[in-house]
Amino acid sequence: MSELAPTLQAFFLTRLGDQRQASPRTITTYRDAFILLLSYARTRTGKEPSDLDFADLDASFVSGFLDHLERERHNSVRTRNARLAALRSFYRFASYRHPEHAELIARVLAIPEKRCDAKAMTFLDRPEVEALLAAPDQATWAGRRDHALLVVALETGFRLSELTGLRCDDVHLGPGAHVTCRGKGRKERATPLRREGVAVMRTWLGERKGESTDPLFPSLRSNALSADAVQRLVAKHVRRAQEGCPSLAKKHVTPHTLRHTCAMTLLEAGNDVAVIGLFLGHEKLESTQVYLHGDMAMKERALARTAKSRGGRQRRYRPPNALLAFLEAL
Repeated sequence: MSELAPTLQAFFLTRLGDQRQASPRTITTYRDAFILLLSYARTRTGKEPSDLDFADLDASFVSGFLDHLERERHNSVRTRNARLAALRSFYRFASYRHPEHAELIARVLAIPEKRCDAKAMTFLDRPEVEALLAAPDQATWAGRRDHALLVVALETGFRLSELTGLRCDDVHLGPGAHVTCRGKGRKERATPLRREGVAVMRTWLGERKGESTDPLFPSLRSNALSADAVQRLVAKHVRRAQEGCPSLAKKHVTPHTLRHTCAMTLLEAGNDVAVIGLFLGHEKLESTQVYLHGDMAMKERALARTAKSRGGRQRRYRPPNALLAFLEAL
């Protein structure tokens, strides 16, 4: 066995497991990155993963692997950068154990992330939210579960992993009703529920009748819903909601879109971005600033104030006729 194999094992067991106590999600992400890298290396070098050494995985090889992710596996730039972050973490760990490979490791650590275009944020307006909440068939058990899940997602702005990790005892319906979740970095936070959310959760918990540690939103087999299952149920209900709300067909709606929608609802209600950041569990205020860019109404109000200070009146352009609107849209 080469030097690389025991170092990689120590990285996962000692660095991620014992020293950093990394979350299962982080370990899974890093594991997947190295499975892809070692499989790529076996194809390119003909060596088995346990026979690979540091010299086989130098900067040029790692750069080729990253190009392979984009060109052959059609991964996005964000995914490419996430794989690079996992490799960097390992090579930093290896630099302390193998100073003899310092030059090779430094070259790998010098590989830069790629910059990518920031896409416009997608969120739902009030009619779209109402159409989505009305989509689940509440005459069925699964429909009532899905409705409760959508309500919690829209009211709390929980991440997908936070939603799937909820347990029955995370919901507190007494005075100051709230839901507790464990977010990024193992940080626990409590998020309040509105009156409508309290009513929905009280009904759901009465029907759920689970133990305190049981999943709040179980599958038909009583296991916690997987991330893929939640993505599929959101997509299913969005398709159904499109029948009464055609504007949903123009949006790519995912569970994270519901998080964005929660944030934009808070912003439109006049809440400060710092408060919204605390609500969503953001570690840095910069993560919340993105919602300011998505609030077109706020930008229009700012523009209107500018026009007013100049003695004019700012209005959004509206085509004078439906036929002209059609032609101008071509």
